[in-house]
Amino acid sequence: MAHVGVPRGTARKRRSVALLATGVLTIPVLAGCTSDSEGPTPVAVPQDIAPAARDRVAEGSTLTWAIDAVPATLNAFQADADGATARITGALLPSLFPMDAKGEPKRNPDYLESAKVIEQEPKQVVLYKLNQQAVWSDGREIGAPDFVAQWRALSGKDSAFWTARNAGYERIEKIERGKDDLQVRVTFSKPYADWRSLFSPLYPKEVTGSPGTFNDGARTTLKNTAGPFRLRGVDKKKGTVVLDRNPRWWGNEAKLESLVFRAVKAGDRAAALTDGTVDVADIEPATANRIALAARERAGNAGAPAHGPGAGITPAAALRSWALAHGSDEEAAETARAARKKNQEAVAVYAAEQKALRGFDVRKSLEPAYTQLALNGESGPLSDDRVRRAIARTLDRQELADSVLKPLGLSAEPPGSHLALAGQPAYKDSSGALGEQDTKEARALLADAGWTPGGAVRRTEDTKAGSQAEKEKAGDGKKAEETEEKAGKAEKDEKAEGKAGKDEAADKAGKDDAASREEGSYIVGDDKPGDRAAAGDAEIAAQDRTPGGAAGAYAPAGTAAPAPGSVKNRVGKAGKPLTLRFVLPSGPGSQSLRRVGEKIVEMLDTIGIGTQITKVSDESYFKDHIASGDYDMALYSWPATAYPATDGRPIFAKPEPATDGSLLVEQNYTRVGSDHIDQLFDRAVSELDANASRELLKQADARIWAAAGSIPLYQRPQLVAVDKKLVNIGAFGFAAPRYEDIGFTARQAAGSPANRKK
Repeated sequence: MAHVGVPRGTARKRRSVALLATGVLTIPVLAGCTSDSEGPTPVAVPQDIAPAARDRVAEGSTLTWAIDAVPATLNAFQADADGATARITGALLPSLFPMDAKGEPKRNPDYLESAKVIEQEPKQVVLYKLNQQAVWSDGREIGAPDFVAQWRALSGKDSAFWTARNAGYERIEKIERGKDDLQVRVTFSKPYADWRSLFSPLYPKEVTGSPGTFNDGARTTLKNTAGPFRLRGVDKKKGTVVLDRNPRWWGNEAKLESLVFRAVKAGDRAAALTDGTVDVADIEPATANRIALAARERAGNAGAPAHGPGAGITPAAALRSWALAHGSDEEAAETARAARKKNQEAVAVYAAEQKALRGFDVRKSLEPAYTQLALNGESGPLSDDRVRRAIARTLDRQELADSVLKPLGLSAEPPGSHLALAGQPAYKDSSGALGEQDTKEARALLADAGWTPGGAVRRTEDTKAGSQAEKEKAGDGKKAEETEEKAGKAEKDEKAEGKAGKDEAADKAGKDDAASREEGSYIVGDDKPGDRAAAGDAEIAAQDRTPGGAAGAYAPAGTAAPAPGSVKNRVGKAGKPLTLRFVLPSGPGSQSLRRVGEKIVEMLDTIGIGTQITKVSDESYFKDHIASGDYDMALYSWPATAYPATDGRPIFAKPEPATDGSLLVEQNYTRVGSDHIDQLFDRAVSELDANASRELLKQADARIWAAAGSIPLYQRPQLVAVDKKLVNIGAFGFAAPRYEDIGFTARQAAGSPANRKK
């Protein structure tokens, strides 16, 4: 459930776009190119957390919250930190400016009395005034020494600290104590607009003060914390992280006595909910539908007659029918009884689970993240921006968003920005820099790039075999006759051999076809490799048989294409059809993503682009394919943040060549970027005027759209199953949870789901 998804809404806008006759974007017009809509700015989809005043929340109880896995580290600044790391540390450590429901950073009064820029010339200076009550769990006050230690660890100047990022910290020139340790003066060597992003989470100096404690000490434990909860322990064998109330917490006391994070795989969450193992879990649409069905059953709406084949057959009638079909002998009857018993047991289990699911709500919103189609522009056909734009302009983004979000009752406006989402101050629809969906324009872009329908056909006279035949015809006639005689004999031998192995080959092809569809890849909109080889297209046949990544990534020779279309309908160049490798995850939590991928394949088929789908495990999807560049097209998500100038730059930075000839891509896994985009980000992050900074970001976003390396499709849906008695928890949207306010509306009795032995 980690790498797939995000969501949004409101009416679609008219977009302006400056194009040449060929469809190539005219860059000078992009200085302020955005949507020309005069309609209202889209608003954020509200969070769904069953809000309740603290006096309505009971004291005590334990809540168990499902996570994907026990985090590899509790140090949020290390490379293997993940969503579970962020969720757990959010309850344990200071966050100075958490996001609110609109996606804006807001000062956290539990830690800060104030924080503001007090000087801009000659250097930017920020003065933090800390809450006088704020202390670490060992009783020491939070102060300047903690800020200094974190800056030194994350500045990038000491390579002994294994940090994943140092954005912003490298701009700090010095940190000084103010009137006392509760006042912290931070002086920047260069202006930094996103200074609020720093020191969140804030770790104690005991963690950040030395490479040893930073690199290893904070991976599995945090002895000193400063949140509403403290860490009791991490048990990787049981798959749990347990937090208790922090007795030194100076803010509102946590309503829960303890908070347990339990590792539960996506496919096991329905069972975990029904057996009381967890009280809260992010879920897939299928589980959400089961909970909705359970609610209807409870309301008495399940009495409608059943539909479908066999819906009106009673168990007794089914037993008689089965016995008759099998000769009514004793063995058949016994088998029927066993089958009936097994079926009854399965029905009973399902009924019990449905009854248990009645105790849960599905709380839903849109995640602060968007799912995109990534186009790898490092090499091959997608290195041409005209091909990327053609693909982008073929996609019906509204149809794709509707297919994911409308069945869930969520608004489905495709995102118009790569750097912010609807409701955030930095949001502006800049998709007009690329243009609206237009298959005619897409075909023109392909033609301008040299990819035409006629270009997919390889002419015989251009092949090596054709040239050799011509030479033989013009030269030694006798040699030609001998060649023809040998060819005839070989043909007879081949036919005899083919007849003997026909059934075996057909059977193998069928098995290979099924296997490749399930685990490997297959070609959409193209003839099977064997046919192309027989037609003389040796180059493409060799490509199909040569693994370019993981084992099983290519369909075996002779595998039939699972979708209609043929090479004559495909665009191509120099006899080679345009076929792109589309990598998708194969796990049980990625069904929605695969359905979106299939729709994209159908859309691309309309302009003659063939697609080779490769399914890989969820575990290797991002690391072994996206990050390494082993794909042409892929679907994955990026989170929206309150700091797009800082967090967006590494995602869209122009790749730079390394000394070994490889590319340094930071987080730009599409390998598409430009110097101008980098310059706009650099200016935006140094601009202390918020409006001016946002305008620069909008210009950068317009150029990112024009480059067409990343095509935002939809915000991910956020579906959370929550015990109905829980309040102030669910689908948080942009906002950070207030852990101290989460709890049950009534204290849970022993044996209830919230207090069962975890």
